Amino acid sequence: MVHNGIEYGDMQLIGEAYHLMKDVLGVEHDGMAKVFEEWNKTELDSFLIEITANILKFQDSDGTHLLPKIRDSAGQKGTGKWTAISALEYGMPVTLIGEAVFARCLSSLKDERIQASKKLKGPQKIQFKGDKKSFLEDIRKALYASKIISYAQGFMLLRQAATEFGWTLNYGGIALMWRGGCIIRSVFLGKIKDAFDRNPELQNLLLDDFFKSAVENCQESWRRAVSTGVQAGIPMPCFTTALSFYDGYRHEMLPANLIQGLARN
Repeated sequence: MVHNGIEYGDMQLIGEAYHLMKDVLGVEHDGMAKVFEEWNKTELDSFLIEITANILKFQDSDGTHLLPKIRDSAGQKGTGKWTAISALEYGMPVTLIGEAVFARCLSSLKDERIQASKKLKGPQKIQFKGDKKSFLEDIRKALYASKIISYAQGFMLLRQAATEFGWTLNYGGIALMWRGGCIIRSVFLGKIKDAFDRNPELQNLLLDDFFKSAVENCQESWRRAVSTGVQAGIPMPCFTTALSFYDGYRHEMLPANLIQGLARN
C-alpha cells in the first residue's frame, strides 16, 4: 500500500516538473524528452523518468505528439487514498502522497476547471528572462529533494505501523525489494537501503548524513523552482508540500502552541 502511495507521489512530482518546463520555460515535447533522458543519467535514474522521456517524444499516427491529445484527468484505483487514510489514522504527516491523491481528484473535475478557467484570473503571464539551463537544473533538484521527502514520509508511516502492530520490519530490505522490478524501481532505492544498513534504527531518512547532504545541496534550487512556479501561477501541490514539510520538520518551535491556546480558550 505504501509502495503504491509513493508511486502516486513520484508520478505527480514528475508531472509538476513537466508543467514548469512547459508553461514557464516553454520547452517543446522533444526538448523535454531530452531533458528527462539526461536526468535519467543522474540521481533520478528510474523507470518512471525513463518512460516519461518516451511518452514525451511518442508520436501519433499523424506524426504529431500524442501527449497533448490525452485528456488531463487522472483516475485512481484507491491505493493512494488508502495510504493517505492510514497516515491520518496513525497521525503521520504523509503530506506529499495526500497531495498527490488530491491532485488527481482535482484533475477529474475537468468540466468545472474549464468553466473556472474562463472566470478566475491568475497572475499576468510574463516571459521567462532567466537562464533556462540553470532553471532546468533548479527543477531537477526540486524534483530530487521532493522525492526524498516523499520516501522519508512513506518510511515514517511504515515505522509507525510497525510500532502499532509490534512488527519487526527490515526497512533496507523493503527498499531493496521495491528496487527489484516494480514501477518505482530506481537507483535511489539503493541509497535508502544503504541508509538503513548504516543505522537500522534510523527515525527518518532526512537524519541520515547522505540524505541530509542531498537535500541541503538541492535547497536553494528547490526554493527557486517553487517560488518561480508560484509567481507564474503553476499548481505544484507536491513540490510545495514537500518543502513545507522540510521546513516544519527542521523547526524546533512551531506555532502549535498558539493553536493549543486557541483550542483550549
